Amino acid sequence: MEQATINKSIRLSEHFTLGEVTKCSHTEIYNIPSHVAIENLKRICTWLEALRFRYNQRYVSPPKLGGVRGGLNSGKYSAPSDHPAHPGSPPDSGGDDVTEEPIIINSGYRSPELNKKVGGAPTSNHLTGCAVDIRVAGIEQALRYAVILMDYADETKQDYDELLIERSPHGNYWVHFAVRPKENRRKTTFIIK
Repeated sequence: MEQATINKSIRLSEHFTLGEVTKCSHTEIYNIPSHVAIENLKRICTWLEALRFRYNQRYVSPPKLGGVRGGLNSGKYSAPSDHPAHPGSPPDSGGDDVTEEPIIINSGYRSPELNKKVGGAPTSNHLTGCAVDIRVAGIEQALRYAVILMDYADETKQDYDELLIERSPHGNYWVHFAVRPKENRRKTTFIIK
């Protein structure tokens, strides 16, 4: 029987595509989310858009000369002067280029087979499209991401299920972030594996 495929270029939000939140290095594994999981991924992408905007606003300085135009999360781009980079953002100052850092997803939705293959928990939020693992350059960036997400939760009076800063035995850090449709626990912790 032939397996279904998905259009990975479908946008779940302004800067995030279905391909980004379903990618996996195990190409032999069927990793296609249900419609419900896609709705959950859209919900989490709303948070990722806020994280991306706020992180760039606080920590990434505009370039002094030139820039690259585009619009995908995977690169730098310049927002047109008549279209703010994010709702509620200040207008672009005279069309000058704005440098923005992307949010890179290491892992998003996982099928049961993929989750088992990578050693995920049997009740992982990844199985329902409610979680993403976000790549960070180190502990400082992980902490900044965590603070932004907690502040966003407080300001919008929304809750998240899990906000975990994780570290591998090799010293690599990432942020695991999960938002469920309901019954979010606001579990915040630091985990060393």
